[in-house]
Amino acid sequence: MDEKDFELLEVLDETRNITHAADKLYMTQSALSKRIKSMEQELGVEILLRSRQGIRFTPAGEKVLEHSRAALKQMEQLRRGLDAMQGEVCGTLKAGVSVNFSYYRLPEVLTEYHKKYPRVRLDIATGHSRHFYQQMLDGTLDIAVLRGEYPWDGTQFLLSQEDICLIYAREYEGKPLSDYLYIDHQTDASLGAQMARWRYENGVTGDTGSFVVDNITACLEMVKRGLGWALMPEIALDNFDGCVRPCTFENGEPFLRRTYIFCQRDAAALPQVQLFMDMLKKKR
Repeated sequence: MDEKDFELLEVLDETRNITHAADKLYMTQSALSKRIKSMEQELGVEILLRSRQGIRFTPAGEKVLEHSRAALKQMEQLRRGLDAMQGEVCGTLKAGVSVNFSYYRLPEVLTEYHKKYPRVRLDIATGHSRHFYQQMLDGTLDIAVLRGEYPWDGTQFLLSQEDICLIYAREYEGKPLSDYLYIDHQTDASLGAQMARWRYENGVTGDTGSFVVDNITACLEMVKRGLGWALMPEIALDNFDGCVRPCTFENGEPFLRRTYIFCQRDAAALPQVQLFMDMLKKKR
């Protein structure tokens, strides 16, 4: 059964007459009778009883009529809802955003986005890039903001790149790094390897003393208090008033950290996803 059948049953109930119903539906009586018979065979029940006085619905037919009316009402509600959506951004946005970006940049983006598109349902998680990368591969996210380098064959944009900087309190200006503690922070394997390379090339290894904290915010606070020095992405240094030195490797290559937007190819066609990407690019 389909929507035309639901309308047919409604007209039959209204007219209680095959001839009148056929006229109203612009069908021949024969075609209408065949359609009724087809519905009865599909459902396995008799829907109508015919007599000289007209037609009446069987108990099974009344149940079918009840459900067809409900289905017609739902279709009408669906059409009204779809009409209301025209020109309005809505739907669901499923995104994963790396910890650092979510802490330093995401609040401003989300505030503006929600203000402009309040009917979009935001399903946004923050965490480590490697986890969201796996979710992008699994297809469980529409879009992700990832820091670092990951292979991807979907839609991808370079959102920003920033220096990795050597930072320390002003009291240590001019002193060798080997004279005080190195404060490390947990990060992905790729960046960790690059940081180890920079320390090796600059002659500062674990022998100088170090300890590890679980995030860059804690690391930054340790440096602010003069406990030691650190290698820190520029994104975290807006309010740092100590010494900041962009890092380069021995071959002259700048030590950079890149942030990307990854998007599923099919999701990129959704207005709520495209507008979120546009806003992220505007804020970079």
